Amino acid sequence: MTTDEKRTPLGDGWDGNDGAGGRAADRSGQGVVLAFGQSMKTLRLRAGLEREEFGRRLGYSASSIASFEQGRRIPSPRTIDKADEVLGAGGLLTLWKDQVERAQYSVFFQGMAALEKECVELLAYDALVVNGLLQNEDYMRALLAMWRPLLDQETIDQRVTARLARQDIFERRPTPLLSFVMGEAVLRHRYGGTGVLRGQLEHLLLIGQKGNVEIQVMPLVCEDNPGVDGPFTVVTRKDGKKFVYSETYTTSALETDPEQTVLTAARYGIIRSQALTPRESLKFIEGLLGEL
Repeated sequence: MTTDEKRTPLGDGWDGNDGAGGRAADRSGQGVVLAFGQSMKTLRLRAGLEREEFGRRLGYSASSIASFEQGRRIPSPRTIDKADEVLGAGGLLTLWKDQVERAQYSVFFQGMAALEKECVELLAYDALVVNGLLQNEDYMRALLAMWRPLLDQETIDQRVTARLARQDIFERRPTPLLSFVMGEAVLRHRYGGTGVLRGQLEHLLLIGQKGNVEIQVMPLVCEDNPGVDGPFTVVTRKDGKKFVYSETYTTSALETDPEQTVLTAARYGIIRSQALTPRESLKFIEGLLGEL
């Protein structure tokens, strides 16, 4: 196995682990988005619907419909299903769902997004922000609003849609085992203001009640932490193969070398053992809420 095969570069995604970087969608996916938009427009015109009426039936404004049709905004899978139904397309639009979903992410993150959809176990350590899979919408928008250079509203909406779509992992059957450890500092940063943080902490408490989810906090007073090198995620596929995703502000990588992935999984185990237990962590989060 070559070095390139062991460590594949991905897109950057410091604000929530979705490889968005500075682009709304990777150029390789733009053609798919444009083709889908043209198909939807053709079917809308064939059905004799103006954008206003079509948008009303889907729950969007006419300008949003225009953005979908012109490839400037990526619709969610549910929106595609509804559009297919409203236009009587007989599945012509739903055929695009998988391709359009992949186009939401940078080409470099598409592999990781696919792993999330098929994994049996996901272990994530975060030291900067709440993991993207655990973020609520207000927290997402607060992080994206801090991006520099500034993102336009359409790009922010698109990234929020993409990130929310990843959270279907919590409803998947069979349910994967999901473990998240985050530094206490992550839970104290008031990104977007006190109200946003309060909502995010409440969201964590709700997700932490799920039987297949463990959320743990690494307290600031902990004197040992092998996660000082930064955030990472270990994903295990159905066949038992492990992958490690890591990122910095400007780059990300997917590690596939068996020795390194096993060692990283072991490192995560040490981190988890040093953090508060899931029950203690939920009580800790409740305490932080009480301080707000």
